[in-house]
Amino acid sequence: MTPDPHPPGQGEQRLALRVQRRWPLASALGGVGLALLLGWLIMTRGGATSLDAEWMEELVEHRSPFWEVPALVMDFLGGGWFGTFVVPLAVLAVLLITRRRWGAVYFLAATLLSAGLVQVLKHTFGRARPLEILVQSDFGSFPSGHVANAATMAVTLGVIIRLRGVWIAGAVYVVAMLLSRTYLGAHWLTDTLGGFLVGAGVAVILWAPFAHRLLRERQRRREQSSDTAALAESRA
Repeated sequence: MTPDPHPPGQGEQRLALRVQRRWPLASALGGVGLALLLGWLIMTRGGATSLDAEWMEELVEHRSPFWEVPALVMDFLGGGWFGTFVVPLAVLAVLLITRRRWGAVYFLAATLLSAGLVQVLKHTFGRARPLEILVQSDFGSFPSGHVANAATMAVTLGVIIRLRGVWIAGAVYVVAMLLSRTYLGAHWLTDTLGGFLVGAGVAVILWAPFAHRLLRERQRRREQSSDTAALAESRA
């Protein structure tokens, strides 16, 4: 195991324990914030906003086979049977293999809740997709399920693994997914922003009840790594 380069201090432990003990309040406040942000975006669902229209016009103007290939790759990674089942199950397997049991539970719960909320919102608001769409997609344009999935995965893995590189990779993945969905005409820009809010919001809201358990799990991994290193050194 690789030692944690950022071992949690006592202040972080106290904060995580306090958050977990008060997780209904923390999650409720997060839910209110998420609802307010989503509400603002939902108000724009009845057709393209000027921002949506200008963004789509710019992308359509610059469409080319060169950009279509990576956009279609992101489409495959973020949805369909591969993005819906293979990617989450692969992440879940890696978390379990690396003995991050609580991390796996947190990731699975956030993934399922995010996907469920996306479908509820899609069927509730029924926003039409852009006419410029280049791929086949399911019903409802708001919010983007691809971006929601990407944001959920990015935030949960950032919280679980707690490495700067994971956060950077997650941010790049989310932005690439956002750009690909609008480039392919599968979503308006505000759909992708709504997807980001759903995915990241769910991950943050569910973090509260798992906060201290995730911290303790990271501590145990660090202690096991130290014990393994000490044993190897004594045998050398």
